[in-house]
Amino acid sequence: MSARPLASRSLAAALTALAVLAVGCSGDDSSEGAGDGPSRPGAGDSPAPPEGDGDGEATEDGDAAPAEGSAEVEGTVAEGLPSPWGMVELPDGDLLVGSRDDATVLRVDADSGETTEAGRVEGVEANGEGGLLGLALDGDTLYAYITAASDNRVVRMRYTDGQLGSPDVVLDGIPKDDVIHHGGGLAFGPDGMLYAGTGDANEPDLAQDPDSLAGKILRMTPDGEVPGDNPEPDSLVFSLGHRNVQGLAWDDRDRLWASEFGARSLDELNLIEPGANYGWPEHEGSGGADDGFVDPQVEWPVEQASPSGLAYTDGALWMAGLRGERLWRVPLDGAGEAGEPEAFFESEYGRLRAVLAVGPGELLLATNETDGRGTPEDGDDRILRLNVL
Repeated sequence: MSARPLASRSLAAALTALAVLAVGCSGDDSSEGAGDGPSRPGAGDSPAPPEGDGDGEATEDGDAAPAEGSAEVEGTVAEGLPSPWGMVELPDGDLLVGSRDDATVLRVDADSGETTEAGRVEGVEANGEGGLLGLALDGDTLYAYITAASDNRVVRMRYTDGQLGSPDVVLDGIPKDDVIHHGGGLAFGPDGMLYAGTGDANEPDLAQDPDSLAGKILRMTPDGEVPGDNPEPDSLVFSLGHRNVQGLAWDDRDRLWASEFGARSLDELNLIEPGANYGWPEHEGSGGADDGFVDPQVEWPVEQASPSGLAYTDGALWMAGLRGERLWRVPLDGAGEAGEPEAFFESEYGRLRAVLAVGPGELLLATNETDGRGTPEDGDDRILRLNVL
């Protein structure tokens, strides 16, 4: 059973109807101070979760996370960061952190916190929510989801001797708005494929257009080609019906999860099935299953979440909230189903953007007060090291 502890089904349905009539923006980057057919074309076979015994006990295929967890700040890794967005870990434990607004990539020494500039990503035109967004690392190649003059695109650069080379375009033509709903999630999956979460470019109907790259989760080879086992031949679309996906993470069963901004009512955590349709703009939050859409596993009022980064460790998903200014923990039970979410650090560190798992029980968390949405007294952004359970 999906966990929806913060809004009843009846309330969610009422709020959803209002939100769809007046398509607005949640407390994501769009207001950031405040987020077609019912069929599922080409739906593939998702890994089947093992049968559980209904009491949250672990099965041989996976361990159940404790229903309640903990999160403590061990220390500050780095501070004085400008509008951090994407964050990846290098093999030696140091970090590469992208600045959305400056289009620069900083190398952060994980021990001393010292930062050095690795380079500026050419071709980025930052405006509103757009700029240098998600990062993904493959060996000595850094991939980036960027906003360019005419579109959103995925580029890649060699990273050698501490410096970035010139970007090569992997994929272009992802629709963009002048200000909002660019998406930006970018990550390599356990299958070696590159996944990108895109926004609806402030044109909600594009999310239901299978020929558009907007409002989708895309799956591609490292060279930007269509994998032979994608849901539809000759299509990068892995799932559709999304509003604005920024967080992507895989659990210990290699299942893909995505965090998604709602409009005015409900933000979502979705378990992604190949070829599935998640209902936007016909549905915000739950209520679409009867129409053939996939409902979220968990949903939140937008003022409590407005989610960006997503990570998995120790049996639980961890989701960073912008407007919500808190870190959400969502445990997965022995059957792999989402349990009751719990919040940490509410209003302690301001807006939270990126979360990265760097080892068992250890997360890195980047704040995001310097991207034009925080207040002047909030100061520079930082990366915190967390011990979690």
